[in-house]
This record gives sequence, C-alpha cells and structure tokens, in this order.
Amino acid sequence: MPRQFPGDRVTADQAPGRWRALALICAGVVCAMTSWFSATAILPDLVRDWGIGPGAQAWLTNAVQLGFVAGAVGASLVNLPDIVALPRLMAISALVAALANAVLLLEPGAGAAIAARALTGAALAGVYPPAIKLMATWFMRGRGLALGFLIGALTLGSSMPHLLRALTEGLDWRAVVIGTTAATGLAAALFGLGLAEGPHGFGRATFDPRQSLAALRNRGVMLANLGYFGHMWELYAMWAWFLAFATAAETELLPFPTGSASMLTFLVVASGGLGCVLAGALSDRIGRCATTALIMGLSGASALVIGFAFDGPGWLLALVALVWGVTIVADSAQFSAAVTELAEPRFVGTAVTLQLGIGFALTVLAIQIMPWVAGAMGGWRWAFLVLVPGPVIGTAAMLWLRRLPEAAQLAGGRR
Repeated sequence: MPRQFPGDRVTADQAPGRWRALALICAGVVCAMTSWFSATAILPDLVRDWGIGPGAQAWLTNAVQLGFVAGAVGASLVNLPDIVALPRLMAISALVAALANAVLLLEPGAGAAIAARALTGAALAGVYPPAIKLMATWFMRGRGLALGFLIGALTLGSSMPHLLRALTEGLDWRAVVIGTTAATGLAAALFGLGLAEGPHGFGRATFDPRQSLAALRNRGVMLANLGYFGHMWELYAMWAWFLAFATAAETELLPFPTGSASMLTFLVVASGGLGCVLAGALSDRIGRCATTALIMGLSGASALVIGFAFDGPGWLLALVALVWGVTIVADSAQFSAAVTELAEPRFVGTAVTLQLGIGFALTVLAIQIMPWVAGAMGGWRWAFLVLVPGPVIGTAAMLWLRRLPEAAQLAGGRR
C-alpha cells in the first residue's frame, strides 16, 4: 500500500511537481536506454570490421538481455533499491552503463565486447525497474498513464541508436557509440541532480524463492504472466533483428521507404512509444485483458504478413512495419500493471520481479535463434514467422483471464 506521511493528505492529483518529475524521469530513461541497442545498430559495421560470425552477432545483443536479468534479480536479492536512494542508484547505474558502452570504442574483440554488453545490461537493471518505482512515488491515481509514458520513453531510447546510425551514414560507426555514451552519461546527471522521491513511497519488495512459489500458484497472476511471456517472445527479437530484415529488403527494393534501413528501423521502434501511451488510455476504458488481446492480435498479424511485403511496394512494407512497431510494445506496461492488481499485496514486488526475470530470459532464446532461422529459410523474408506463436499464446491467456472472476480486480473492474 502507498505510504502516507503523518498528517499528509496529499493525493496523486495534488502532489506538487509530479509532472516535472515524470518528465525528468522519462528524459533520463530515453538517454540511458540509448546504450541498450548501441551495438545492434552498428552490427553490420562490426561484422565488416571485426569479422564476427552469426553466433557472436546474436550474443552482442543477448548479453545485454542476460546482464539485465542478472542485474534485476541480484538487486532484488540484496534489496538494493531499499538500501540506496532511488535517484542515486539510477545515477550510479547510468554512469556504469555509459562506461561499459564506451568499451566498444577500444575495439576489444568479440569476447570482451560481449562481456561489456553484459555489464551494460546489468547496469541498466539499476535504471529501468527503479524508474518505475520512482515514478510510482509521485503518482497514485494516474499511474497507468504515467507508466505508459515511462515505457514509451524506454521505447524511444531503445530506438535512438538506429537514428544516430541513419544520421551518421557514411561516417565511422564510432560516432554512434560516442553519441549513445554521451546520452547515457547525461542520464546519470539528470537522475543524480534533478530528481527526488515523491510523497507516496513503498515498503520493501524482496525476491524470496518461497514467495515466488506463492506467485506461481496464483491463477490470475500466472495467466497475466503467460500473456507477458508471449509478448516478450516477440518484442526484443523483432527489435534486435529488424535492422537485418530491413537491410536484406533494401537490396531488393528500390527506392527504399524512408531512405535507409537504419531510418526505417528507428521509425518502427520509436513508433512504439506512441502505442504505449494510447494503450494505457485504452486499457483504462475497455480493460486490461481486452486491450492486450486486441494489441497482441494486431502485432501477431503483422509478424505473419510482413514477409509478403518484403519485395514491395515500398509503402506497403513501411505501413506493415509501422503497424507492427506501434503494437508490438504498446501492451507491455499493462501486463505489469495487471500483476500489481492480481498478486497478493505482500508479494507484489516478488511477482513483478519474477515476471520481468522470466520474460527477459525468454528474449535470450528468441534473439539467439533468429539468425539460425533466417539461415534455414534462405534469408530474412520469412524469419519472423517464428515469433507468431508468442502473441497467439499471449492473446489466448489474456482472453482466458478475462473470463475468470479474478479479472474483476483489474483496472477497477474493467476486464
């Protein structure tokens, strides 16, 4: 339950400075998350200059995922967000992420670069989850919309390396690394100098294996988790490999929509930020289950049909890709919101940590198999078909949850 200070009757709508705080948190998250896909955005350049194979290519992205999982679970085990003030933790973590990201400038080779990417992911685990908690200290009512903005900021930040690569086309790939490192360093300054916790603090949220078993026995939580797992199977694999898909299409389709594969990838990933905000508003109106099922249906359909637009016309490829970009991440925040509403109050921290840990672990497998699938299919045109089962299973889980009595706990009774 949100903590009320003695004599303090401030509500979320009355808390002064909440929108300024949200704006600073979102700005910092945009800057920090530029380091997540910094290596992915320059992967064609690294393949050319370093001569790395398909396995190492996948691990340059997967290492960030694994580092994030290890960092998030490790921080929960030692109660790090409870020991260190949230703005300070986020500032230190962003600084570590910036330094780890800068290791790419040293051209250390594939092995050391993969280790540096893992450290980047572990450091970002000290930015993203604490940012959610920090945002919640400023908002009680309206958290759904605020969370939509925050996940939108994460999405926009994740897309920025592709924009930098598009704007610096023809220049050395190090420009992207320098730009993302500087942005992540700026995030550290924003977190450390511009933010404080709001008036609605929380108690401890620890990851206890015994408590996680209780979360696994909660039927509503597990169905919401299954929806999230299907969503995550699709999300990061698409984000990680869409540039490879677009680059392959670029060789066959002239003129190419948006001018370059990097620019199309930026637009596709960045468009998800708008989807997050729209889904947050829609979820408050028609319910979390209905919203997530609708969005995953559109996203899965996009994954199914985008191969047909591979060789044009260009406007069709861009249209399908943008619809996919908007919908693939739009429902992300709603799964976490559902777990906070369905889990037992004393197990909410554990339930959310478990959801994030398993979800991001699944992304490792999905990212890893994509280049092998593309090789087996003779190219990238039909490779994304392997992602379709994710949203199909996720949609079925959320529609099942919608029929259960537990769904009455969601969004004030909106299923």
